[in-house]
Amino acid sequence: MSRARADEEEYWHSSKFRAFTFDDEDDELSQLKESKRAVNSLRDIVDDDDDDLERVSWSGEPVGSKCRCTVCSLERFRSLQDKLVLLDEAVAGHDGNVITAVLIFLKRTLRREILFRELEVRQVALCHLIHFLRETGEQKFLLDLLRFLDRTEEVAVSIPRSLNVEKRREFLKSCIGLPFSAEDTSHIQDHYTLLERQIIIEANDRHLEMAGQSELFRKYPRKASILNMPLVTTLFYSCFYHYTEAEGTFSSPSNLKKTFKIPDKQYVLTALAARAKLRAWGDVDALFTTKNWLGYTKKKAPIGFHRVVEILQRNSAPVQVLQEYVRLVEDVETRLSLATKYKCHDVVIETYRDLKDRIQLIAYKSKVERGSAEDEKINSILNNMQIRWKN
Repeated sequence: MSRARADEEEYWHSSKFRAFTFDDEDDELSQLKESKRAVNSLRDIVDDDDDDLERVSWSGEPVGSKCRCTVCSLERFRSLQDKLVLLDEAVAGHDGNVITAVLIFLKRTLRREILFRELEVRQVALCHLIHFLRETGEQKFLLDLLRFLDRTEEVAVSIPRSLNVEKRREFLKSCIGLPFSAEDTSHIQDHYTLLERQIIIEANDRHLEMAGQSELFRKYPRKASILNMPLVTTLFYSCFYHYTEAEGTFSSPSNLKKTFKIPDKQYVLTALAARAKLRAWGDVDALFTTKNWLGYTKKKAPIGFHRVVEILQRNSAPVQVLQEYVRLVEDVETRLSLATKYKCHDVVIETYRDLKDRIQLIAYKSKVERGSAEDEKINSILNNMQIRWKN
């Protein structure tokens, strides 16, 4: 009995057989007419329920796939050829919801290898199915499809954000042993490691926040969970809430930098933004202070001091702090532009003095308050007989 049923399934789900018909008219014309009628009927069905269907624009890319379409009317399409004609008609109709409805029917009634083989030469339908699988979280089916297409490099970016953290973690773990390139394998491993790290940090910080044990969390409550955030967001979070922690802790910025091989420029940019937001000017100063083997210190910025100034200004740094870093901008024109823009008067005055540009210094005198410290400084420089002005 089971053997007979297996033979029947083979009949309907294989491309070797076609549906038998008693009609005298041409089979292909009959199939085409029937497919057109079914597609039109489906369009009527999906158009009646816009609240439950996300529309799909016709650009070749689906934008929604939450489909509850009635597919019982498609059951009469039993042979592989009939089903493929139906799919081609759906694609030709340029209605994404209808395409998705037909794909759901084919997914349910065809063997995977047959469906995958036919979709490989039907890229629009394939695109809709991949999007549908991502949206619905059918990871096993999606993984099988991408393997068949030899597109395993897409697996890591195929994880829908709707998956809960544990399912994401398990899915990433299952991808680690797949035959990716060395670069893709490293990317997936980092993704998995980051998520595990975020789970630990989130659990600890949630406890601290709820217990009220951290002054920083009380003063700056967290706006969102750190789970599933990108690496740079995680680094910013760590620099904001855990900047002073030892490298041995998972939440330490230096630990993240070392584990994920974050470039110096990216690390400095992120740390600067986080510490400036907290107005921790001492930390900002330490970030750029280096010491040579003789013990002498100097300021050094892998991102350029003009960018440091812009980030500090966006975070409302006081003029005294801004001036210190504007002075360190090497290009004279850039330094003057920034100093003028952010009213760092001392830097403008000192730069014109060093350039021995008496005319520009006199012109700038009109931009400072009469009788102010800056006004007196300009007068003192202009009256200095030892300066050999160039104009």
